[in-house]
Amino acid sequence: MPTNEQRRKAAKRKLERQIERRAERAKRRRQRLALISVVAVVAVVAVAAGIYFLVSGPSEPEPVAAPACQYNPSEPAAKPNTPPDPNPPATGTVNVDLQTSQGAIPLTLDRASAPCAVNAVVSLASQGFYDDTPCPRLVTGQGLQVLQCGDPTGSGAGGPGYQYAEEPPQGLPPYPGAEGQASTYARGLVAMAKSSQPGSTGSQFFLVYGDSALPPEYSVIGRIATEGLAVLDRVGAGGDDGSNQAGGGAPNIPVQIQRAVVAAPPAP
Repeated sequence: MPTNEQRRKAAKRKLERQIERRAERAKRRRQRLALISVVAVVAVVAVAAGIYFLVSGPSEPEPVAAPACQYNPSEPAAKPNTPPDPNPPATGTVNVDLQTSQGAIPLTLDRASAPCAVNAVVSLASQGFYDDTPCPRLVTGQGLQVLQCGDPTGSGAGGPGYQYAEEPPQGLPPYPGAEGQASTYARGLVAMAKSSQPGSTGSQFFLVYGDSALPPEYSVIGRIATEGLAVLDRVGAGGDDGSNQAGGGAPNIPVQIQRAVVAAPPAP
């Protein structure tokens, strides 16, 4: 029969085992709770990420806008220059003074009328491309009265080393007697020359001193001041030598552009 001492020791061992079992159960319970918490957090993050990507979708690069003007390389430049910015302003005017051997021919160029062509002419003038160059062709016939300039070689075939698309003028009246075939390029207009091929505008331009019949394919870039028209009238009255097979020829009163000066923009 166990003694009191033995019974106390047995009771103590039993209590110790109960305490150990309770501690073990508490430890397992804490581990389960921790695992559940981790799983819950991961699930919340996954759901949030799924919602974000579902709503936002895959990111796509912003489209790059094409340049407003395409200055395409062509024949070698008649004079060194750098092509202009392909994204020019399309509003406002620019004053360019052609200081010639026969007197000043001031021009007011209108960007809204032909922004790519005005941009090119202003760029070339600013780089001295037109300085010390002849105006090689004068036409004095009825229905076409123009002085053509802008080719440093004087041959009528030179250009800036690039070409670009025409910007056909809008609203030109038909030429009397040639309705449906030609428009009136009125006295005082400045327009860009080109070949018979589309997209062949370059550096050459013509100054209209008498109403002229042309198809509306030549970009109108601005107007000639009154004092400039007086110079052109005098040159036109001198006639041409008839050397150009397409009409007209070298002016009998030679015209040399000494400088093309672009006026500084007005202060803001």
